[in-house]
Amino acid sequence: MEFLTNLSNGTQFFIQLLIVLVCLFYGAKKGGVALGMLGGIGLLILVFGFNINPGKPAIDVMLTILAVVVASATLQASGGLDVMLQIAEKILRKNPKYVSILAPFITCILTILCGTGHVVYTVLPIIYDIAIKNNIRPERPMAASTIACQMGIIASPVSVAVVTLTAFLINADHHLAGFNGYVDLLKITIPSTFCGVFAIGIFSWFRGKDLDKDEIFQERLKNPEFKKFVYGDSITLLDKKLPAKQWLAMWLFLGAIAIVAVLGYFKDLRPSWNVTKEGISLQIISDNKKVLENIIIKDGNIQVDGQNIKVTNSKINPKQDASNIIVTNENGSVLKLFKDGLNVNYTTSDKKTKKYENAKIVLSNKITSKSTLSMTYTIQIFMLLVGSLILILCKTDANKISKNEIFRSGMVALVAVFGISWMAHTMFSVHTPMLKEALGSVVNDYPWTYAIMLLLISKFVNSQAAALVAFVPLALGIGVNPALILAFAPACYGYYILPTYPSDLAAIQFDRSGTTHIGKFVVNHSFIAPGLIGVVTSCIFGYIFTIMFGYL
Repeated sequence: MEFLTNLSNGTQFFIQLLIVLVCLFYGAKKGGVALGMLGGIGLLILVFGFNINPGKPAIDVMLTILAVVVASATLQASGGLDVMLQIAEKILRKNPKYVSILAPFITCILTILCGTGHVVYTVLPIIYDIAIKNNIRPERPMAASTIACQMGIIASPVSVAVVTLTAFLINADHHLAGFNGYVDLLKITIPSTFCGVFAIGIFSWFRGKDLDKDEIFQERLKNPEFKKFVYGDSITLLDKKLPAKQWLAMWLFLGAIAIVAVLGYFKDLRPSWNVTKEGISLQIISDNKKVLENIIIKDGNIQVDGQNIKVTNSKINPKQDASNIIVTNENGSVLKLFKDGLNVNYTTSDKKTKKYENAKIVLSNKITSKSTLSMTYTIQIFMLLVGSLILILCKTDANKISKNEIFRSGMVALVAVFGISWMAHTMFSVHTPMLKEALGSVVNDYPWTYAIMLLLISKFVNSQAAALVAFVPLALGIGVNPALILAFAPACYGYYILPTYPSDLAAIQFDRSGTTHIGKFVVNHSFIAPGLIGVVTSCIFGYIFTIMFGYL
């Protein structure tokens, strides 16, 4: 369609943005897998109408979601999740007065352990029962718990959001100094998440009227049938003696998570391989063939024994014993290497000089680097492994795995990431230069605008991983400081803004008292206040911790 491709870049962008938003709004309205499927309509228009080269689907993200969901669903099918819930219930029933604070922490920790917020469905009836039997307004712990369980995703060592964000920050063109991966992200997000959850708990403790002072509730309570419905039979796991195989399933799952965390922290424990690819590298090699320095040249100009070469558009001829090399990078920094008899003098970009005796300078058109097994693959391997072990050792019925709530909800999330993130990546990637010029200075001058945009995108796509996949590459492309992306990581949770997420709807359904509700104007629902308080608090503390650890 030539009339579309002939429009100005700005006009094309706004038309494409409108198409994406229509797909998002209609998909959210239909619910379920529709949100992801509508991405196909957007892609059709973008690719065939505007002749845009389609972006790459987030395959690694999708496969990690699949692996984590299968493992968690297997845990639930085996009864291992019931063991966790029984332990959680003991804690709550021993301290019913503090249920509004303890319940959010428990659901958040369950999410951190399992990598998915969908574990909350089985604990909500218990939270309601404890609250109503102790004359505590159920809205207080119920709404707080559903918000906290989703906040735990960005603090989970086996969540897709954490692995995705880590990969983006590590591979950023402007690498964040001192940030070496997985654990460096968690040491910011875990404490900041707990600070946010604590703020939610304190707010929830005092929110709304006590039940004995709620005129509307007391009036409805005069109806004997309603009273019986509200204070119905207790729901508990404490009267059940869980078999040893269910305890084994839980310990297998927790053991796999512990191993993943250890492998994330100790990179050397993961397998590694030497990988060779096209590129320009300078090496200082000793006479016993030991590599003393390995310098990768990505851009700028290189002068080899008086001959100038443009790095980005020229191929070089390998040289086994160069005499004088000067590298001028595009940022203006200069590296110098020259032979002095049998020795090599190396002047770094910060003008420090190193001297290597009995060495030579080797110029190569190949880059040999050590490639370590990524945390994405590590999580996938161990989640599939633990699912298999639970299936075999705990004699789990495989047919139950695909029928439980965790599996169904996880598959909906996978489809959303597939369609929506692919559509968003296709659109934004072609407009990155324009957006960098228009928004780059604004975001750098007002860092909180990045958090707000990420929050809104999260609501549109109803997935933290999908929001990160759709927006973080764009943010890095327009020059947002990676440290700000790290600090405001909790802002990837914004789908509480409208009460359409399954866990929010489940809380409304399980609260038979009706105190957890959707207001007359839709946005004035039970989840908006704790959601904003939790995410804003987490972002503030994330910013503080990022400064404390020296990233900002």
